[in-house]
Amino acid sequence: MAKAPQPLKVLVVDDDQEICDFMETFLTKDGFEVKTLSDPAEAPDEVKVGGYHLVILDLMMPNMDGVEVLERLRKIDSDVAVVIFTGYPSLDTAVKSMKLDAVDYLKKPFNPDEFREVIDRVMRKKGLLRTPEENLHRVIGETIRGLRKDRALTLKQMARRTGLSVSLLSQIERAESSASISSLYKIATALDVRIQDLFGEY
Repeated sequence: MAKAPQPLKVLVVDDDQEICDFMETFLTKDGFEVKTLSDPAEAPDEVKVGGYHLVILDLMMPNMDGVEVLERLRKIDSDVAVVIFTGYPSLDTAVKSMKLDAVDYLKKPFNPDEFREVIDRVMRKKGLLRTPEENLHRVIGETIRGLRKDRALTLKQMARRTGLSVSLLSQIERAESSASISSLYKIATALDVRIQDLFGEY
């Protein structure tokens, strides 16, 4: 079984816990490994040790604004991709952000699809974009998990129905393993769907 690469790591820094929670749910569903911080002062140390590919940074925060955080991040990591988002956009902060090599500057609230486009662009620029094959694994895994949960089936029950191991089924759902046609056929039969239905909108 081909092992999918490690998920891209994203750090979200926003003093609003609701936004942190939303971003974590949104980005995790898209296959990213996400950590959130509501205290901007913790961001530089986290970036130093975290191995992040992307930092999403709120601009207006108490004690330390996003531009100041970005200045500190750049002293630690000159290459990590940084997207600034703010409910209070201004030309001044946009210019400062771009001078510090922020890859984008977005107004809150944002449209999730537009945000996905920004992330795709950032990842492409950094050479980190998933291959179509990796995206397909992710879509298949999410579709299988959704269908299984709709039918209130546990992984154990699926394993019994398909003859596949719980571990393999879990890896397929998390896009960590590519499923063979034979495995997909067994899964589709167990879920009472056609094999092509497992490919979602792909």
